[in-house]
Amino acid sequence: MADTGGRARFVSENYGNSELAKRFGVTRYPAIFVDDILVATPKDFGFYGAGEGAENGRYAPFVKNAANYERFRADLVRMIDLILAGRKDAVRSQAVSAAPVGIESLPALSLTDLDGRPVTRDSLLGRPVLFEMWATWCPPCRGTLGWLGELKRRYGDDVAVVTIAVESDEAGVRKVSNEMKLPLVWVMGTPELVRSLGDIGGVPTLFLFDREGRAVGTFFGAPPGLHADVEARLAPLIGKR
Repeated sequence: MADTGGRARFVSENYGNSELAKRFGVTRYPAIFVDDILVATPKDFGFYGAGEGAENGRYAPFVKNAANYERFRADLVRMIDLILAGRKDAVRSQAVSAAPVGIESLPALSLTDLDGRPVTRDSLLGRPVLFEMWATWCPPCRGTLGWLGELKRRYGDDVAVVTIAVESDEAGVRKVSNEMKLPLVWVMGTPELVRSLGDIGGVPTLFLFDREGRAVGTFFGAPPGLHADVEARLAPLIGKR
């Protein structure tokens, strides 16, 4: 930012606790804004779980590709320069859609957990269901998994909790499962499974479904109010018979 003479600054926010992201309905990361204009999404970078066509994103593949990194850097600098020159409309013309893709109900599933037991939609229905998308490399995910383990111990068979590991190898997932010793269902995620749960671009992401499999809420990231928010929505679902 030295080239801007101090007229621009970089801000990094938790994607589950960003007022700017909430205002524009952004539920995935990384999402790049210049001022209040969305100029890049996970699909642009070709990131895992960013939706169909992400592999053809304008900066994909981004990781370990110096040419695409420089292309993104040049575009970002150009957009900042345009805004500093008072040409915000020129940047708006390049803005991308922030509309997230959600789901209305628990999708059909045919999975196998780490112990070889089948996990299907029918086996989960009849009680509230929590799906946690996580990864072994994600520090905040460990805290969320621990809290979900406590929820499961508290409510027992009255709630189902399924953890879906993405961008992680099975050996690493088994290690976390063995270390944490939580009463959760552990499954390996796939791109197809991620797409069936909507347009997901980051972890942790938590889904809550009611007894009939209807979507109650989706929770992105690990903001301070996550536990209280989820538990407030979960309690009446467990109370319904």
